[in-house]
Amino acid sequence: MKKKDKEKFDPEANVEGADDTVRVEDMFQNWFLDYASYVILERAVPAIEDGLKPVQRRILHALNEMDDGRFNKVANVIGQSMQYHPHGDASIGDALVNMGQKELLFDTQGNWGDVRTGDSAAAPRYIEVRLSKFAKEVAFNDATTEWQLSYDGRKREPITLPMKFPLLLSQGADGIAVGLSTKILPHNFIELCEASINYLEGKRFRLFPDFPSGGFVDVSEYNKGERGGKVKVRAKIEVVDKKTLAIREIPFGTTTGSLIESILKAQDKGKIKIKKIVDNTAKDVEVLIDLAPGSDPDVTIDALYAFTDCQNSISINACVIVEDKPMFLTVHDILERSTEKTKKLLQRELEIRQSDLNEKWHFSSLEKIFIEKRIYRNIEECETWEAVIDTIDKGLKPYKKLFNREITREDMVRLTEIKIKRISKFDAFKADEEIKSIEAELKQVAHDLKHLNDYTIAYFQNLLKKYSKGRERKTEIKGFEEIEVKQVAATNAKLYVNRAEGFLGTGLKKDEFVCECSDLDDIIAFTRGGKMMVTRIGDKKFVGKDILHIAVWQKADERTAYNMAYYDGKSKRTFVKRFHVTGVTREKEYDLTQGSPGTKVIYFTANPNSESELVKVQLHPNCTARIKEFEFDYATIDIKGRQSNGNILTKFPVRKMDLLEKGKSSIGGMKIWFDEKFGRLVNEEKDKCQYLGEFNTGDQVLVAYKDGNVELTNFELTNKYETDDIVAVEKFNPERIYSCVYYDGDSKNYYVKRFRIELKSERFKSAITTEHKDSKLLVFSARPEVWVKFNVQKGKSKDKIEEEVKLNDLMDVKGWKALGNRLSQFSVTGKISEVEKETTLPDEVEIGTTIELDIKPKILKKGSQGDLF
Repeated sequence: MKKKDKEKFDPEANVEGADDTVRVEDMFQNWFLDYASYVILERAVPAIEDGLKPVQRRILHALNEMDDGRFNKVANVIGQSMQYHPHGDASIGDALVNMGQKELLFDTQGNWGDVRTGDSAAAPRYIEVRLSKFAKEVAFNDATTEWQLSYDGRKREPITLPMKFPLLLSQGADGIAVGLSTKILPHNFIELCEASINYLEGKRFRLFPDFPSGGFVDVSEYNKGERGGKVKVRAKIEVVDKKTLAIREIPFGTTTGSLIESILKAQDKGKIKIKKIVDNTAKDVEVLIDLAPGSDPDVTIDALYAFTDCQNSISINACVIVEDKPMFLTVHDILERSTEKTKKLLQRELEIRQSDLNEKWHFSSLEKIFIEKRIYRNIEECETWEAVIDTIDKGLKPYKKLFNREITREDMVRLTEIKIKRISKFDAFKADEEIKSIEAELKQVAHDLKHLNDYTIAYFQNLLKKYSKGRERKTEIKGFEEIEVKQVAATNAKLYVNRAEGFLGTGLKKDEFVCECSDLDDIIAFTRGGKMMVTRIGDKKFVGKDILHIAVWQKADERTAYNMAYYDGKSKRTFVKRFHVTGVTREKEYDLTQGSPGTKVIYFTANPNSESELVKVQLHPNCTARIKEFEFDYATIDIKGRQSNGNILTKFPVRKMDLLEKGKSSIGGMKIWFDEKFGRLVNEEKDKCQYLGEFNTGDQVLVAYKDGNVELTNFELTNKYETDDIVAVEKFNPERIYSCVYYDGDSKNYYVKRFRIELKSERFKSAITTEHKDSKLLVFSARPEVWVKFNVQKGKSKDKIEEEVKLNDLMDVKGWKALGNRLSQFSVTGKISEVEKETTLPDEVEIGTTIELDIKPKILKKGSQGDLF
């Protein structure tokens, strides 16, 4: 490329022989950068000074100019704003409605739409708006505003508004520019003011998003709103009854319409099973979901979070304009900068007020001297203007040292403008009082300037006092547990198998039915030839002929053990092995034998809790073995990897192997913890988890609730419990004696009862208190000796006496439906709580355990009966 081609094109140049060609790449580079800079600075990204985009700032300025205390038609406001904003009425109208729906800067009238349902606002000619008192207080002050000419030069507009509040964090911001975007989430008004106060006081503070739609938010990855951070938002879903769910609050960024649409899509794909969904949203959000028969409400709630917009993730990208450049900050940085900006603006306002008061004091003092000393009489005989000024100057000369600044010609001119009526009615006492008032205010302003930090704190406290009502946090902060998608996916498919031909899938409806599953499940299959494959479920898939076993496979499953015996075609021996399948590559065929021709599987079982097995082995009758039938226990061999060859069972040909009995689990029961934070059962220890014990097949979990119900459930990890309502949770033991204290809503008394839970089924829930709505369970314990403490009032005395009682002494063990005995004959007040004390009795005693008892022998009469042991 020639040198002159690289030079920047100058359309004003008129040099003879110059190249007048305009290169497209130069035009693209220059114009694109200009366009990108304009979009970033003038349209999409808010400024750090006032937290506003240009269109929002121009709307506020137009409203301030129109403000007379009455409502204005939005159409008129749009027209007024178009004097400053060159991008048409549509963008102004959308921005105005968006700001009005946030209910902070505007007072509105008419139908402004609903962010919860997605309903749009009425036409601009039908709705009205005016500035709120809050906006007038924090956003406007002509004296501290920097101005510029509007786009056509006819008007002046503010460069930024003198915003004395972290508006950007309160309202949030969302914009897409050229090459970058911004996403700042809204925060709570009260928490922002309190955070500014804490910052000014040098204390630490924390800020988390708060959304007008409510719901739940997980801020564990918010990271102070730094770029790359994110939050998870969830709908608030309640269980109305076993057949109905109700969505009361929706996640930020969704509407009831979009939420329902996502639920219906998940239903169409078979992810969840529902019968009907109804939107009853009016003043409050209410979306009712009728569940399909057999659906578990807790599992359905998890499925809604996993497969629909009931849970979303929002990424943070806090980009703002700082000194005409885009910059990425944290919300803490934004709040600190905003608070410092507020402090400087308040300082500037105080300085302006101080200057105004000094001028007022100066002229009030001048006026007082001018009238009291009758200087005005000396100018009656003056014939020229200059003589008048000189006369006044001479009259004031003895008093000039009393003033804070020089008396100027303009001051003397103002004195000549005082009307005779004012001079004749001049009241020296009132003048002195006014000057004293000015001096007192000047003293206060000077104090505020000296203690500017305290003044700023008081300013934010005043904002809290005046405007915080009704602005409490709406979004509840809580951690979200990870939902295993496969565990909550609805069983929307049926698995079939053709064992002989080696096909499996959901489309083989004429073949053998295996089980119900979801379309997210992986299927594991074992063949007679000793091959294994894991595949994603499909319509029809080939996995190998002569299928022995097929089931849904769980990744990293260390509990299911496979017991296998196979004949090796090369060595002519039979091998036995036990193994887990924890991780595989899908669609890959694995050989579980030694790979010799003629190899075949003789015996194969899948054991979900790694149970061993006792089998009877029958050898071929024509073999040379002396013992042709014997027993083999799989407990005698270890569980190893699936690639191991196994142990030699016999060198003789085996005719068949039959199961005699199932053995015990080789790995023990499953250790279960109760996660108190999320109300779930987990199989690994975490923070705030209560260990429940080892669970084997048939074991159950006992949960006691505050409403007096006790519930028995299985130990599936998908179970969910309301932690706020739980009094106790433990592994159920049908022989254990339980003690409880409850309040009876009928008699208004406190009762004690001790009992065994007599019913035991797969899952049930029943009350151990009376059925009155005010009855509640206060203490529930399985300790051998249970002590409780409480306060009582005896007789007419108002004194409260603390008592401790042992429940074992108040009540014998009776049926669990018995009413029980009263806790005390006196009036019980205050909280009833269990007292932990050392007991002489162990919680549980195994058979064969030696117990040492300190028993003092007594001399008894002949024929008398001893004490019961």
